[in-house]
Amino acid sequence: QVQLVESGGGLVQAGGSLRLSCAASGSGFSINTMGWYRQAPGKQRELVAGISSTGNTNYADAVKGRFSISRDNAKNTVYLHMNSLKPEDTAVYYCNKVRFPQIAWGQGTQVTVSS
Repeated sequence: QVQLVESGGGLVQAGGSLRLSCAASGSGFSINTMGWYRQAPGKQRELVAGISSTGNTNYADAVKGRFSISRDNAKNTVYLHMNSLKPEDTAVYYCNKVRFPQIAWGQGTQVTVSS
């Protein structure tokens, strides 16, 4: 059974940077389009960035130009590089497949941006 483990979150001041990592166990990682999602308190989970098996990327308008998604298929890991962080980026960040069926959600990693 594939498992996802997110890490790298923390508390950062506005304008700061963080790099999130998502390690996936099991096989088949490299063929899947992977995404980073976030869920802020009281809001629905939203997709903020995606990366295809061939490295094509796309981003939600709210993070475009500030976030960058990448992957290392040899390590079964996907990354989210976050720059120019804003208080509204505060959320729990998760990774998962973009297409269904998705993998069971991991615990996520908390990102808190102070103003």
